[in-house]
Amino acid sequence: MVSAVKSLLAIAVIASVACSAFAVRCYICDSITNPKCGQKFEASDDMKYDCARISPPRFLPNFVNVLNATGCMRKVLDITGDPQVIRGCFYGDVSNTQSGCQADPSLPFVKQLACDICTENLCNGSNATAP
Repeated sequence: MVSAVKSLLAIAVIASVACSAFAVRCYICDSITNPKCGQKFEASDDMKYDCARISPPRFLPNFVNVLNATGCMRKVLDITGDPQVIRGCFYGDVSNTQSGCQADPSLPFVKQLACDICTENLCNGSNATAP
């Protein structure tokens, strides 16, 4: 009985380590509510998130069959003529960013100017991300 409990505990520890090893960490913020998130980015610890703990945007599951983040994203949106930066987790195929970079259809007045994707931890902190 004791060895069975130890085995289950070992499996649980290995599974949690494996899951966290594959999770990508990204900066999550927007320049609308936090000026430090804008074009001139000033990172802080409260902007760092484990994407395994973040759900995809509500409108993406209809288009993307990926439930776990595959990278980090930096979007530039034009909101009433004023470019705003949004940083977050990316859900989708990093080689085909069109579906994962989709704009929120509930915000038709917002024009997307750019969507950059990267796959390293905290890679969306710079102004220019690389594939």
